Amino acid sequence: MKILPMTFGLLLASALAATAQVTVEILLDQEQYLQDESIPVKVRVVNRSGQTLQLGAEADWLTFTIDGPNGTTPAKLAEPQVIEPFSLASASMATRTVNLTPCFDFSQPGRYQATATVRIKDWNENLTSRPKAIEVVRGTRLWEQDFGVPSDGEKPESRRYTLQQASYRNNLQLYVRVAEANEGRPFRVFPIGALVSFSKPEAQVDKNSNLHVLCQTGARLFGYHRINPDGVVLTRQTHEYAASRPVLKLNDAGQIIVWGGARRFSLSDIPPSDMVGTSLTNTAPTSPPVESPQPAPVGKKKKDAKKPKS
Repeated sequence: MKILPMTFGLLLASALAATAQVTVEILLDQEQYLQDESIPVKVRVVNRSGQTLQLGAEADWLTFTIDGPNGTTPAKLAEPQVIEPFSLASASMATRTVNLTPCFDFSQPGRYQATATVRIKDWNENLTSRPKAIEVVRGTRLWEQDFGVPSDGEKPESRRYTLQQASYRNNLQLYVRVAEANEGRPFRVFPIGALVSFSKPEAQVDKNSNLHVLCQTGARLFGYHRINPDGVVLTRQTHEYAASRPVLKLNDAGQIIVWGGARRFSLSDIPPSDMVGTSLTNTAPTSPPVESPQPAPVGKKKKDAKKPKS
């Protein structure tokens, strides 16, 4: 009768020892997020157990627990999409990224705690990470405009562009929010760069319902973005104060352009440029160019000047 408890104790000790050799950790690219901004959480699993683990085949292999501000529990809106079977060999690690924003209600500003749990089916064990803090803040609204999404003959859907600013680690960040009109469902909220405190971003919507934003990011630097109604960045450029300050301007073709200053080409440009490291003055014409006089035809020799008589 004493053999069974001893055997059970040895099995339990073996399972606990193996479990201790597998760790789960949550990683975040940043600690603070604007309301409705995507919160991509990276879950890292490190395997030092001496055996290969089979993970990702079931929906409950990776789950999350969220504790809200002041002891509240945010509502769960959807299950995270985590099914993707894989093998994790010993002495190796794997990372899975999950966007928590569509899964939980983060509408209340404040400090949240996120915990990840990994279930190892073969061991019948659950491994839990340490809680990770997530700060959700409200932004200050700087500008907004409703617009219609282009469609083929049907009544256009009404959406809204909003520019917001928020302070992160004592630095101002400029955010773009694309949502349904009248404070409806957000499609995307994302930062587009730093913002100096004394500047006021310029924003215009073109005939194709694309948003153009020009904001000052440094003493002499400006960031330019063109964003479509789905929140996709079509253009990203850097401009600098040269002979004049860059501004948004409507040219004679009805296009919104950056006028003045000089463009500085960089690796972060969208679309990518092959002129990285150079600058180009913004001199695109706003009216038809004036034809310059044509050079004299080549071939006619000038008459030699008469030599003075000796």
